[in-house]
Amino acid sequence: MIATERHGPVALVVLDRPEARNALTAAMIGSLATALADADADPDVAAVVLTGRDPAFCAGLDLKDLARTYQDVAGSPGGDRGAEGPRIRRGLTPDTTKPRIGAVNGPAVTGGLELALGCDFLIASERATFADTHARVGVMPAGGMTIRLPQLIGVNRARQMSLTGNFVDAATACAWGLVNEVVPHGELLPRSLELAGAIAESDPAAVAELRAMYEALAHRGDEESYRDEARWSRRWMTERFDAAAFETRRDGIIERGSTQQG
Repeated sequence: MIATERHGPVALVVLDRPEARNALTAAMIGSLATALADADADPDVAAVVLTGRDPAFCAGLDLKDLARTYQDVAGSPGGDRGAEGPRIRRGLTPDTTKPRIGAVNGPAVTGGLELALGCDFLIASERATFADTHARVGVMPAGGMTIRLPQLIGVNRARQMSLTGNFVDAATACAWGLVNEVVPHGELLPRSLELAGAIAESDPAAVAELRAMYEALAHRGDEESYRDEARWSRRWMTERFDAAAFETRRDGIIERGSTQQG
């Protein structure tokens, strides 16, 4: 129920259970983690686009399947009901070194929203909607909702989404900063693949380092964070800087930008 395609240096990963609005079973979460790990290990893959098979991005976790998984673990010799849930939930946003763009084609709900939040950034179809219904179904988030969502849209808006369970449309999500762009539905994958292709044009090591810097520093705003960024930059430049290569890359980028603007 996880489909993968290659588009040059971009891996397209598709949640492929449309009859259940791509609700995630434990098996799907495992397969998704494997697909993302395979893309991460492939030197020919520079970026990943994650989407769902229409009509939804992801309706969240399949609660019936999750309940069976808990029961199976609890009933097994030495079973630990408390250990299995977090292990499954962490699989929603596995750590990878390759950038991941979320192409949100329809509803992204609760666990599906957490899955989207695990991407580097999101592009949304005009049909996309977003909701956190943890409170409505009586479960607590464990996939980064209370961390990542307020980082993107602010704590008060995040509280509004989580406490009410109300849906937010694509235009509002864009205005709030949850998604970067809203495009016509038919243009969602082409636009997402285009952005992933732009990522692929850069030095993979530099992209990975920038992602690590954002992960470590973006949530901070203290004075020391600026010094940490400067130290990080000096270390990187000392280890890898090649003046001639930098000049060549810079001139090529400027020339290309001038051509695109013209």
